[in-house]
Amino acid sequence: MADGVTKVMDEDEIRRALRRIAHEIIERNKGAQNLVIIGVQSRGVPMAKRLADLISQIEGTDITVGSLNVALYRDDYATRSARTISATEISFDVTDKRVILVDEVLFTGRTTRAAMDAIMDLGRPSVIQLAVLIDRGHKELPIRADYVGKNLPTSTKEIVEVHWVETKGEDAVMIAK
Repeated sequence: MADGVTKVMDEDEIRRALRRIAHEIIERNKGAQNLVIIGVQSRGVPMAKRLADLISQIEGTDITVGSLNVALYRDDYATRSARTISATEISFDVTDKRVILVDEVLFTGRTTRAAMDAIMDLGRPSVIQLAVLIDRGHKELPIRADYVGKNLPTSTKEIVEVHWVETKGEDAVMIAK
């Protein structure tokens, strides 16, 4: 690894964590009926698609997946640098659905709050549950994940990067000092 970069999860560990999360989602929701999965752009989307695939394999039913751009809902929108992020792609009604909101890392909770606001503008789900691969702690808002791949206590100065094979050519979780 490069200086100051440590791999904390490899491909096998990520695969096992996602499989466990998929089983926990099925168990808590008593199956996959009325379930939709929404990934927060950009790094939550590959995880959302993988969870949907796993749940589909286990339950033998298709799971609808959406992609959510929360940029305009963030409380720091005016101060963040502009990024190229795709438009929200949710071609289904969220009203009365069991929404699994997926993001790769839970840090302060601000992105999750923005995502919940965006979802509520689309309809009124029966429930929103949060699935993350990494929970870093450091919450600034009273938000916690329902499903966590790994709790990873970090300092606020460290950077956690989740690499997906779909976007970075490998599955790995890295911490940079």
